[in-house]
Amino acid sequence: MTCPSCGEPVGVDFAFCENCGASLPDRATSGSPAVPEVARSGEQRSLVNVRTEPQKAPRPPCKTCGGLIGDDGWCTVCGARASNGREHVAEQPTPTVAAVSDRGLVHVRNEDAFAVAARDGWTALVVCDGVTTATDSDAAAYAAAQAARNVLAAAERPTGSPDDRQRHWCLQLKAAALAADEAAEGTADAGDGNPPACTFVAAVADGDLIAAAAVGDSRAYWLPDDGPAEQLTVDDSWATEQVRAGVPRDEAEADAKAHAITRWLGIDSPSVDAATSTTTATGPGWLLACSDGLWNYCSDASALRDLVNEQPLEPLARAEALVEWANQQGGHDNITVTLARIGAV
Repeated sequence: MTCPSCGEPVGVDFAFCENCGASLPDRATSGSPAVPEVARSGEQRSLVNVRTEPQKAPRPPCKTCGGLIGDDGWCTVCGARASNGREHVAEQPTPTVAAVSDRGLVHVRNEDAFAVAARDGWTALVVCDGVTTATDSDAAAYAAAQAARNVLAAAERPTGSPDDRQRHWCLQLKAAALAADEAAEGTADAGDGNPPACTFVAAVADGDLIAAAAVGDSRAYWLPDDGPAEQLTVDDSWATEQVRAGVPRDEAEADAKAHAITRWLGIDSPSVDAATSTTTATGPGWLLACSDGLWNYCSDASALRDLVNEQPLEPLARAEALVEWANQQGGHDNITVTLARIGAV
């Protein structure tokens, strides 16, 4: 159809021309397709072609002061970041697997994230810790954890020799880290000078085989009921570099620069080739993947096992208790605990 006044194309249901503003004849009387009744209403005729933006859901008030949150995600009154709704998150997909994440007592937002999966004697735990000094790292951590978990959950379970199974899961964990990195990069805005970033740790238990991989300083531990406890991952951090140089671990981890990470996930990451390790469970125990909000208060594997075993036996209650314990120590960082009971309870 064309406007009889200016000749510009018009829609068959337009009440007026968008080019010149002239009223258009009623199609119902001109042989053209009928115009919906609302378009023929004199009161509403001028609104037919007006395009409106979809309404946004109202933002909840600032959790710090109750003030209005601006469109940039910051409180217009006290300047705090808006809540992301993840102050305290808990999940228990099976009776033997549980995860809890908490913002702690100091940070306004929880920038940690987890994703877990379990089925038929197989378990995957993923934890990502958003880098606080980078923009929107909570989004990067969440996207990365979900992407890694999905890769691991979709992987086939190998049936070959122990060596074949170890190689398989190490490769899958490296692939999960790459998928997590891609997901984290996808949360960055174009031209962002301080793009979102996060750490990464993942652990898989397939029967008696346990494999883990990490980028950054989130950790995985194997805590057997009997036998030596093991830290399965090595931090990419300033403290680790100092320990390698001969500085005592307690001294290095107490330094103000201890948690400065040397590798991470995100668009400006120097490397995403996740370091992997494997071990064999010779008896029952607990597989733990956590952020530094927990292990910073109890780093040693043996001491951490003692702490874990002091908590309630049921996995979700045990994870909640560990988070509460970290808060009792000061809660200076976000805290994420994922646990899987391997073998008999």
